[in-house]
Amino acid sequence: MSTNTETTEVSQVDVNLDELLGIPGADNIMLPDEEKKPNLFSSTAVDTKFLDNAPEEEEDEDGNKIKPITKEEVASLLDEPLKDDDDEPSAKTAGRPKLDKSGMHELVTKLIDKGQLVPFDDDKPLEEYSLKDFEELLEANFSERENKIRQDTPKEFFEALPEELQAAAKYVADGGEDLKGLFRILSEVEETRGLDPRDDQDQEHIIREYLRATNFGSVDDIEEEIEEWRDRGDLEAKALKFKPKLDKMHEQVVAQKLAQQEHMKRQQQQAAQDYMHNVYDTLKNGEVGGVKLDKKTQGMLYAGLIQPNYPSISGKQTNMLGHLLEKYQYVEPRHDLIAEALWLLADAEGYKAKIREQGKNAQVEKTVRQLKTEEARRTVSSPVVEKEEKVQRRIPRNDNFFKR
Repeated sequence: MSTNTETTEVSQVDVNLDELLGIPGADNIMLPDEEKKPNLFSSTAVDTKFLDNAPEEEEDEDGNKIKPITKEEVASLLDEPLKDDDDEPSAKTAGRPKLDKSGMHELVTKLIDKGQLVPFDDDKPLEEYSLKDFEELLEANFSERENKIRQDTPKEFFEALPEELQAAAKYVADGGEDLKGLFRILSEVEETRGLDPRDDQDQEHIIREYLRATNFGSVDDIEEEIEEWRDRGDLEAKALKFKPKLDKMHEQVVAQKLAQQEHMKRQQQQAAQDYMHNVYDTLKNGEVGGVKLDKKTQGMLYAGLIQPNYPSISGKQTNMLGHLLEKYQYVEPRHDLIAEALWLLADAEGYKAKIREQGKNAQVEKTVRQLKTEEARRTVSSPVVEKEEKVQRRIPRNDNFFKR
């Protein structure tokens, strides 16, 4: 009879940052906070119809029924022309009377006393409220109530999901994309959980899966062990022993996958924060690569690297850098610009040296042209001066004076 020693292996997982961040491109451009695609768990469309249901009627001091005001009634009143107490009285008109400031004060006070409205946290008394103040108070209360519902509803919906879908929802919320792998693991967990250790057919399956998960041996070794236990009638006892352990092992596999995805999410968030800080530190001095930046260019570069204002061909949002990469590669091909950008990124010093050399050559050529132009201009504008012929004074030759 062979023996089995259970071992637990702890392995260290190396995270490849290249795989984490992906190949540079518009789809992998780093952003401070990448917007997620809408999905079932991120929907903010919440049914707020129950806000419109009229609360139960209450009675006043005289025993008369009081029907609390509804959202539509308040909105209808706010849509009507309101008047302050100091306004001049208008001509009487047929229909429902207009709501003045004193009426609003009474209405709001009753709603606050009943806990249906929450006042502002300032110390301004309601008696001093204008109609505009009352309108802002009502709008703030309705907005706060709807926001609370939007925040609470996804949480309540998540908690009402089966455990498997909760795991899938968390995985997706953390940015996980290997849904096939996740659901394959969840399927195995659910299949194992449904096995009955007292059922003759399930017993061998439980034992076989457990021995395989604990690296008992080869397939032949496992089958040989199962056959020995079958001959001794130990299958049910072994299945009852292994079933809880097998369930726990499968749950740990799911937990490990979720933990890995959560770890990756934290890494991505940290990388995004570092990216945003690095961009700010790079541009805050108004200089890039020794070139001074004006305020407009500085703001353009910061927004172009930080803000995901452009749709990408992948369906996600990207920044100006990713947008221009896609534009000049696919939409309006300018591969000369792409090649130049690649050269700069691959060999920044070599590229800059070549640009400086080209600039010096251009300056020399410009200087030579200017000198030639100046020389030609001087030649044309200078007056022609005729040289005076120098006449040498001569004495006529006479015969010798003493010769006479």
